[in-house]
Amino acid sequence: MTNHGDPQDIANRPAPATTGSLWQKIRNHPLARVGPGLITGVADDDPSGIGTYSQAGAQFGLNMLWTMPLCYPLMSAVQLMCAQIGRVTGKGLAANIKAAFPRPVLLGVIALLLIANTLNIAADVAAMGEVGELVTGIDRHAMTLLFVGVTLGLQIGVAYHRYVVYLKWLTISLLAYAAVLFTVHVPWGQVALRTLWPRFSLDSASAAMIVAVFGTTISPYLFFWQASEEVEDMRRAKGHALIGADPVVARKELRRMSWDTWSGMGYSNLSAWFVILATAVTLHVAGITDINTAAQAASALRPLAGNFAFALFAVGLLGVGLIGVPVLAGSGAYAAAEAMNWREGLEGDARKEPRFYGVIAVSVLLGLGIQYSPISPMKALFWSAVINGVVAVPLLAVICLLVVKKAIMGEYTASRWLVGMGWVTTAMMGAAAACMLLPA
Repeated sequence: MTNHGDPQDIANRPAPATTGSLWQKIRNHPLARVGPGLITGVADDDPSGIGTYSQAGAQFGLNMLWTMPLCYPLMSAVQLMCAQIGRVTGKGLAANIKAAFPRPVLLGVIALLLIANTLNIAADVAAMGEVGELVTGIDRHAMTLLFVGVTLGLQIGVAYHRYVVYLKWLTISLLAYAAVLFTVHVPWGQVALRTLWPRFSLDSASAAMIVAVFGTTISPYLFFWQASEEVEDMRRAKGHALIGADPVVARKELRRMSWDTWSGMGYSNLSAWFVILATAVTLHVAGITDINTAAQAASALRPLAGNFAFALFAVGLLGVGLIGVPVLAGSGAYAAAEAMNWREGLEGDARKEPRFYGVIAVSVLLGLGIQYSPISPMKALFWSAVINGVVAVPLLAVICLLVVKKAIMGEYTASRWLVGMGWVTTAMMGAAAACMLLPA
């Protein structure tokens, strides 16, 4: 991984001219100091994910709520392993895979990751454009162009240490899905029961939905993003020492990563649980069981729960979209740059790192281009889910092997229980991928 600037200089970089103003208060707020776990978790609830959770609630009511408590420890364990790989080695996930595995393994994983991310971006920006049209009345393609311009402009034109502050504040948008529940009747006793003890027949439809929920919750792009953002945060910290240089710092960093990751994934999974619940007690109860996009879910809420519920759902979707799209594009750029030995990092200058930022721009613009092609964004979402489901299995196995390699992790190899959770996740995702690839 090539350094593009002295971390001490980055850390001491002066604030904008408005120091002491609103910017200073925002930058020094406790939320701004939360680590990569929060953004990674919220990025998991991107518009395509919201669409999947909405369909789960609409089609199965309360009987898919159990998936989130099950996903939570599995997802958290995987993301914590990725965070530790980045912080201990000072390199992203792709760079570590490159060091430990044959090059064809690395290139194959990254090629599939880039394809899946681009298709996912297409589905996300399409959903944002649809919701933008519902809220403003402006044509969805124009709204899609606006959102793409905003995300690309911020990611390419604004240094990470400033841009990340806005992303962290956008995570509040997920609270909109909890707020929807205050506008409708919720049978909390049944909710608690069905969260722990669902009632449904395990047929092809329910199996497909379980696969979809797991596939959209435990996604490869999140693995690459969190590892790389730990490296970005380390670069901005004082000095550039790896975690093993000081045992006191190491213990502090490991505790911080654990808290950050478990809390970030908890926020993500709780928010997804709220989406399933909100659509279960509104759409499912009203007999609306076929929802293909998050925009359809938002639109269907308006006559059932009122304009306020619709507005909350729409605002939440736009907020997570503005987080999810940059994370999708950025994770692919990190992976490609590390594999090809390019200069990389969101703190850098796009003019000095054109290939890294070029991957970001091409991914987003290709996703935008799909809106004007014969390819359906929903088909793009389906195929991205298929690719993610396939890529996740070998990638999870690679992660589980990396975190126990002393040649990679030194004395900071992952704990047995964490690795055990990783292997359980690998087995479950493997079973899900097999179900997904079986003929209907």
